[in-house]
Amino acid sequence: MIRVLLAEDMHMVRGALVALLNLEQDIEVVAEVCSGDKILPMAAEYLPDVAIIDIDLPAKDGLSAASELYQQLPCVRTLILTSLGRPGTVRRALDAKVNGFLLKDAPADKLANAVRSVAIGRRVIDSELALSAWETEDCPLTPREAEILRLAANGHTVADIAAELFLSPGTVRNYLATVVTKLNARNRVDAIRIATDSDWL
Repeated sequence: MIRVLLAEDMHMVRGALVALLNLEQDIEVVAEVCSGDKILPMAAEYLPDVAIIDIDLPAKDGLSAASELYQQLPCVRTLILTSLGRPGTVRRALDAKVNGFLLKDAPADKLANAVRSVAIGRRVIDSELALSAWETEDCPLTPREAEILRLAANGHTVADIAAELFLSPGTVRNYLATVVTKLNARNRVDAIRIATDSDWL
């Protein structure tokens, strides 16, 4: 019997997934959570074989939780579910050492088979997504540049960003100018669009 932990914040979706998986004779959902910060404690308590994790979770995103599991409970294999098939997301998932990456609109039997494959140590990633991820460029931004651009994308002004990161407004403007140059963008708004489309934020 493959023991599964399911992390999904949408109650109806989680209920449907639990019902589908429990129909399989060799799969049992032993724990379910609705936020990313509960994944590691529940995994430590129930020691599932596979954790199925939605990428967009409250409190802690799915990839961060998967990375924590890899570091602290490497015996628990991870399968990421997402509605986002962007190459950058796949790259981040691979960097987080996840064992599988599946789109939410995949057929139900594909999910069960993915759980079985991940449980025995295979990596399951849609072939087209994997190829596009392989061909995607790495993010050219430093972590600080990405952080500043992320804050700008969320509507923070230069003064807001400077206060939050304990920088001078001039330093923040310099960072943003560097970001625009690195991304070959026309302006800050264009830089945010490029970075968002590439899933670098």
